[in-house]
Amino acid sequence: MTTSTSVKTLPDSGGDQPAGHASFGRLLLAEWTKLRTVRSTVWSLVALVVLAVGITTLALAVTAANWSQADPGDKAELLADPTRRILGAGVLLSQLAVCVLGVLVTAGEYSTGMIRSTLLASPHRLRTLAAKCVDFTVLVLVLSELIGFSCFFIGRALIWKHAPVNLNDPGVTSAVVGYGLYMAMLGLFATAIGQLVRHTAGAITAVIALVLLLVPLAQLLPGTVGKHIGAYLPTNAGGLIMSVHPQSDQLLSPWQGYGVFAIWTVVLLAIAGWLLVKRDA
Repeated sequence: MTTSTSVKTLPDSGGDQPAGHASFGRLLLAEWTKLRTVRSTVWSLVALVVLAVGITTLALAVTAANWSQADPGDKAELLADPTRRILGAGVLLSQLAVCVLGVLVTAGEYSTGMIRSTLLASPHRLRTLAAKCVDFTVLVLVLSELIGFSCFFIGRALIWKHAPVNLNDPGVTSAVVGYGLYMAMLGLFATAIGQLVRHTAGAITAVIALVLLLVPLAQLLPGTVGKHIGAYLPTNAGGLIMSVHPQSDQLLSPWQGYGVFAIWTVVLLAIAGWLLVKRDA
């Protein structure tokens, strides 16, 4: 007497995928759970809010208080594009919080060894990386848009007497929205670096160097070489999305600059994904 057994498979698996294999929706939920329950996420986001809003408030308050003694060149720059000054005041330091958190999203799991459990639970590595990127990008985008509009209204109130600006002025709304878009792309850029380096301290150092040091170094190059190289560096190009009026020496439009930043990010993510598949955990 013989008995027969059957192996259940998922209806859409083609007959070779075991039941219980994580769908992309489950991966999104799992990665979101990891992201929101890690203390570094909370502290990095708190630092982002405090630095962005705090520095914007301080910088614009000082500008307004010292308006009569301000350099004529600074006054002219502010009057030409108040929105860019408002949004740019807190970007320099606040973006570091996004960079650090972006690195921790990917490289942090290698430092703790949790990456082995992650890949054991979800062997499809590219889908796992995609879920991390989607969760983190959406989180940073939503929070940064709230920060961008908050900074705009705070800065607008502080400098209104000297440089009035309204949200319905041409190009202003798109520039404020661009603040969130820039931060979201920057976070994704840092996530790709973290996945490439797979070491938290090394990846953070690399991202900070790319964000803070490359542009000043490019400006040291002779002639117009430095100007052209600097224009296509990732954060320098991406930051143009927060400007309303292009500067006279600007080589790219705001959306062209953001496109350059997006290309940098996509290329790094593609390399990171390829290496994730090829390398051991």
